[in-house]
Amino acid sequence: MMFGFFGRVSAAPRLIEALDASAQRRDMISQRIAAASARNQSGFALPLEAAAAPEVIDTEAEMTRLANEDLNNQALTKMLQSTYASLRSVIRDR
Repeated sequence: MMFGFFGRVSAAPRLIEALDASAQRRDMISQRIAAASARNQSGFALPLEAAAAPEVIDTEAEMTRLANEDLNNQALTKMLQSTYASLRSVIRDR
C-alpha cells in the first residue's frame, strides 16, 4: 500500500541501511576479537588446530573499533527514532 512512500518523504530507508551495515561491521569486529581470544587460549577457547591462520590481531585496536561502531549504531538508532517520531507526528496531525 505505502511501499516507497517513506523513502520519498524521509531518510528512514537510508538510516535502516546504515544500521544494517553497522551491525555487519560490529559482527565482523566481534568475530575478530573472538578469534584472537581463541588463539590466546583464554576462556572457552577452541584447540589450536581450529585456529588456522596465525594472523596477529591487535585486541585493543579491535575493542576500540567495536566501541566506535557501537557509538555509531546508537547515533543511527536515535536518528531513526527521531525520523519515525516526525513521521508519526505528521500522520497524526492530518
